[in-house]
Amino acid sequence: MRRKLSDALITQIRMRAGGLCEYCHVIEQWQCVLFTVDHVIPLALGGDDTITNLALACAHCNRRKSYSITSIDPQTNLSTSLFNPRLDQWRDHFIWSGDGTKLIGTTPSGRATITTLEINRPHLVSIRQADIVIGRHPPEGDLRLFS
Repeated sequence: MRRKLSDALITQIRMRAGGLCEYCHVIEQWQCVLFTVDHVIPLALGGDDTITNLALACAHCNRRKSYSITSIDPQTNLSTSLFNPRLDQWRDHFIWSGDGTKLIGTTPSGRATITTLEINRPHLVSIRQADIVIGRHPPEGDLRLFS
């Protein structure tokens, strides 16, 4: 049975994520819908409500991820683990395209995550384009990640 997460735990998760969706790195501050807490390993698959299994996610990434922990790498057509923000380093799996509007997976896990979560969906690419114009994208720390 799902229990309500404490406000203190949710605050901890938000602080750790630095206001970014831990999957697509969109900035929460400028979104219409507050981000949600994702169970990296879903409760239905044995995950728990501890901070080591929780990630901040935009509503779209959380909905698309759903109960998935694996998906198909579109390059190799092999099953692989999705990016796990509690175990994996974001910069080891992703870089930004030269213009900064699209995320590129550099590993099977990165590519599968981008495809499964539709991280380069047109709406998000448009947000990134607008954010680049006003200096809000890419998020601080992602600057060196352009291809």
